Amino acid sequence: MSRNDLILAITVMAIWGFNFSMIKMGITDVHPLLATAARFSLAVFPAIFFIAKPNVQWRYLISYGLVFGVGIWGMASWSITAGLSSGVSSVLLSSNALIGMAVGIFIHKEKSTTRKLMGALIALVALLVLVTATNGNITGKGLLLIMTAAVSWVVMGVIVKSSKTKQAFAFNVWGMAFAPVPLVVFSVALHGTEIVEHAIGAWNTSTTIAVLFQAYPTTLFGYWVWNRLLIRYPLSTTAPLTLLVPVFALISGYFMYGEMLSVLQVIACALFLVGIGLIVKPSRNKSNANDYQCNSIKVTSNQPS
Repeated sequence: MSRNDLILAITVMAIWGFNFSMIKMGITDVHPLLATAARFSLAVFPAIFFIAKPNVQWRYLISYGLVFGVGIWGMASWSITAGLSSGVSSVLLSSNALIGMAVGIFIHKEKSTTRKLMGALIALVALLVLVTATNGNITGKGLLLIMTAAVSWVVMGVIVKSSKTKQAFAFNVWGMAFAPVPLVVFSVALHGTEIVEHAIGAWNTSTTIAVLFQAYPTTLFGYWVWNRLLIRYPLSTTAPLTLLVPVFALISGYFMYGEMLSVLQVIACALFLVGIGLIVKPSRNKSNANDYQCNSIKVTSNQPS
């Protein structure tokens, strides 16, 4: 990877990591489902009018919008208001790689390499230590929500792969168009229409800044750069870079909100990322088109946020 592209890639990882702190800022006064709906509304409009619809069936775009908008980022944002620190939320979302590997082995009967199995074991042990060594930065409800987001990430990968799309960025933008309405409907179903009235009244400058950051630097710019890099370089070069996202998320959470990890949690996070790294780093001879189609959007998410 060239020096300029490496700098650009690290910049995007920093944006995606910092985004978790911005999510926390945006949902301080506004319900996370509504803040997430605003994020995707701004990311889609007016960009969608300048990007041609990808050549895929509508059901893939609709299901992608539901899973990506509600299942991943709606739940991930909600997990923070439910008691997870923004940094820990980012780390736990990375467990999607562990869940995806388990689905492949136990459901699809796929074979796995010794390296990936070792990585899974390390990540699983580290995950258990991270959760049990909490100093108040992990709650049961928050853990349930972020794990729902991680499972949704795996489902999203299946949707993208099944669509056979080769237009990752366009697929992402058009799919996101189906996220805002379900997010609003879900929040109203849970709390009634007064939740929308409360959001309008509570909306402030911090909420606006947070939502704009999530919509433009994180979503549109970040995904555009990332897909560009995926076209230029093999996954063995690009995929490991996503492990920087939780690192930047933990750092920004510390400086913005004073989020602290216990000593055991610091060790657990480091080991967890090592384990996930062993899982996501593809073999050089297996970086095929299907891997690209799945990961070009999926890593957005590791998180673009």
